[in-house]
Amino acid sequence: MKTFTLCHILLSISAVVGFNLSQSSFRNTLRGSRSVLRKVDNVALSANDGDKMDVNNRRQFFNEMIFAAAAMMTTAVNLDPAFAAEGEANNVPTDVYFGVGCFWHIQHEFVEAEKKLLGRGPKGFTSRTGYAGGTKTDNGRVCYHNMKSVADYGKFGHGEVVGMNIPENKIGDFAVEYFNLFTAKGERVDPGDRGGEYRSLLGLPGGMKHPMYPSVEAAAEAKGMTIQQGKGNDPDTLGKKMVFVYDSNDFPFFQAEVYHQFH
Repeated sequence: MKTFTLCHILLSISAVVGFNLSQSSFRNTLRGSRSVLRKVDNVALSANDGDKMDVNNRRQFFNEMIFAAAAMMTTAVNLDPAFAAEGEANNVPTDVYFGVGCFWHIQHEFVEAEKKLLGRGPKGFTSRTGYAGGTKTDNGRVCYHNMKSVADYGKFGHGEVVGMNIPENKIGDFAVEYFNLFTAKGERVDPGDRGGEYRSLLGLPGGMKHPMYPSVEAAAEAKGMTIQQGKGNDPDTLGKKMVFVYDSNDFPFFQAEVYHQFH
């Protein structure tokens, strides 16, 4: 009978479950499983080549082999730096924003989404009303309509949005919440508000190049809507079943005045 070494076990299990172990993880796994290996080898070598193991030795051999394989799999998952890094990367806090019509009720909806999807409470809410998607500012200042027309967000081409900070891997879930705010016909619920200030828009770092963008696009398609890349100072989307997406690095979020928060 041929003796199976841990290398055979590792390679077989790796091929079946799809693990790609780094060299360092492979070495650590070998060290961690050394005591188990000795047992396996001792049982396997107790039979001469060409002879069959007795029933008890065969049973012990396969039990030890299964135990070693299980230990390898657990150790590999815990030690593989690439595996751990990928999990951490997906949870990176990310600033995003969504807008559709007046931002007052949209803020309320996203506060509820933070409760439901992230389990956040009053001290943890990050949803804030604000402005985004414009091409101008007044030295970094953007304001609501005012009597003196100072830094007027409408004149600068911005739309009303709600900005928030959420884990990157939750962007798709928040996109679903966003598109659920539209009617069955893909319209905003407050069509009385007209103009570019009330257009439908969203912003992600990198825009359409963000790794989670496909999940946003899928949420739009499920609602029968389309997405177009925003160029800044874009027109109203009423009646178009369409949302502009912006690269928030180029079109950042500007928080609105205190009196516009949490209505």
